[in-house]
Amino acid sequence: MIKVVAIGKIKEKANKELIHEYIKRLGSYTKLDVIEIDEVMLTKNASAADIDLVKQKESQSILNVIKSHEHVVLLDLKGKTMTSEQFSDYIFHQYTYGRSDLTFVIGGSYGVDQILKDRANYLLKLSDMTFPHQLARLFIMEQIYRAYKIFNNEPYHK
Repeated sequence: MIKVVAIGKIKEKANKELIHEYIKRLGSYTKLDVIEIDEVMLTKNASAADIDLVKQKESQSILNVIKSHEHVVLLDLKGKTMTSEQFSDYIFHQYTYGRSDLTFVIGGSYGVDQILKDRANYLLKLSDMTFPHQLARLFIMEQIYRAYKIFNNEPYHK
């Protein structure tokens, strides 16, 4: 089973439709669960301490939906990048070694607290570029789908 845990809701209709399309496509390969956690809002003049508190609260909310046996991949700016082929190998390597519950985590716009980074089994960086969290969610869904297509030697990946 794959779980995607993300802070915030998808607002743009086009992104929402694309994400649902990948969820539908993945249904023939795996059980997929998407959990959206409410974003903690800040005022415009928020202090560094306020931002740290938001990261702590959002990270704790994420940890509350992660089970102890789940293999957690946190999307993080300091993570490692992979090609699509390496990502596919990574996913199926986890399955091979009995880690059948994979959880991908997308934190909030301020990042996550160290406690969540410590819980993560792997830090994954999608790109050196910065993307809105809504696009990051779309990108990870597409890459998960692509990973299954690559693993099954099915046409899609080029």
